[in-house]
Amino acid sequence: MVKEKVTSAFKGIDYLIIGVVLILALALRLYKINTPLADFHSWRQADTASVARNFAEKDFNLLKPRYHDFSNIQSGLENPNGYRFVEFPIYNAIMAALYKYIPLTSLEIYGRLVTIFFSLTTIAILYYFLRKETNRTAAIAGSLTYAAFPFFVFFSRVVLPETTALGFTFISLFFLYLFTFGKGKIKQPLYFVLSLVFFTLGILTKPTVIFFGLSFLFLFITKYRWHIHKKLYPYIFFVLAAIPYALWTIYIARFPEGIPSCPTCPEGTISWLIKYVNTTGGLQDIFFKPSFFRWIFFERISSIILGGYLTVFFVLGFLVKTKRYFLHSLWISALAYLLVFQGGNVQHEYYQTLILPALAVMVGTGVGLFVTQNKIFISQMVTFLVIVALFGFSFFISFYHVRGYYGFPQGQVNMARVIRDLTPQNSKIVTDTLGDTTLLYLSHREGSPSVFKSLPELQKDGYRYFVTSKGDVIEQMKKDKVYTIVFENDQFAIFSL
Repeated sequence: MVKEKVTSAFKGIDYLIIGVVLILALALRLYKINTPLADFHSWRQADTASVARNFAEKDFNLLKPRYHDFSNIQSGLENPNGYRFVEFPIYNAIMAALYKYIPLTSLEIYGRLVTIFFSLTTIAILYYFLRKETNRTAAIAGSLTYAAFPFFVFFSRVVLPETTALGFTFISLFFLYLFTFGKGKIKQPLYFVLSLVFFTLGILTKPTVIFFGLSFLFLFITKYRWHIHKKLYPYIFFVLAAIPYALWTIYIARFPEGIPSCPTCPEGTISWLIKYVNTTGGLQDIFFKPSFFRWIFFERISSIILGGYLTVFFVLGFLVKTKRYFLHSLWISALAYLLVFQGGNVQHEYYQTLILPALAVMVGTGVGLFVTQNKIFISQMVTFLVIVALFGFSFFISFYHVRGYYGFPQGQVNMARVIRDLTPQNSKIVTDTLGDTTLLYLSHREGSPSVFKSLPELQKDGYRYFVTSKGDVIEQMKKDKVYTIVFENDQFAIFSL
């Protein structure tokens, strides 16, 4: 058992710094918090929020999550009950409970606030880890990176479960860290139990955080060294943390119509996440191809997330020798996640949410190295100015890429408003938005985001309105005179079925 003590004691100045960083992080995340749920990756956010809205307005049953899409687009099977079986809906339930029982603001704002809360929690824990493992400068730089850089900020206030899962996971890591290096016969078992509970919640909220199991394993190895295989705690931890999600996957297999799939993927749905990307030319295999490394490490991580120049600190951070290499284990965990789910990470930016803590930690560690090497550089003042300049340039380059994420098509919001005004609330509608469920969600209507059957068949299934923005379709339907026009302008038309 390790007898080493954590010597980097927290002081009053550390709590003050954390407070300032968290206030800054909160202020940045409140930017455009009341934006309609039509911004970047709105289709995925809409699906998440729709489950929460059904909890709040209909049946609050975590074992039967439902959303507004009744089509066969997601699973390849008709889904008349609107089931939505992905991760266990902990995040959806939290935002739904807040909206239902404390109705002070909209569901969407509550969803963003929940995400913000867990992002702030993660920032505080990152500061703690960096302060304990390296130095105060590294802790400031790493926490500020997560708190202020545009990509970090945007994906720390979206209506998606990733940041909440990260929050649970890092709370769990925090308690296991105390379990590893702390003392006390009563506190140690308590730390272990708390760590187990929060890691279980993290896996249920988003199972991909299981990759951080490498960091948990590192802590266990640090504690027990070569006797780890003889200790019961690691076995108990990983088995008990995995059981609830394993039971969830067994349970949802009874509802295949509610499980998103990729019927066209050559080796099944999981192969899409691992190796395929949807392009205009169809599915393309990018598994360990140069295109994967260019998109992830150059375009996303280096340019968009770190703003180019900050990559210098990131690389140095990984090369720095720290006390126990715990911080390095976070990046190894993140790298394993990237290399396994190559297709998903290239296809969607929000997949990179899970690697953000590791990137911030490595950047902070690199900055910490710069500041401590007084004998190598010209002077401390020059070093400080260079660091500030690199952070400044990187921030604006990242902001240039990310600023468009906050935008949304006003026309789509106006369409939704018209649909709400002219159609009964309980009516099912079908749109031709190619599977994008955003318009359905904004309209507060259930139905289908694609014409997956003929209109007469959809009419028999209970669909009452067809919404299209395609001019040729509108003109043809007007010529056929089969369905009555409820509304038409220069952007779209609503037909009664």
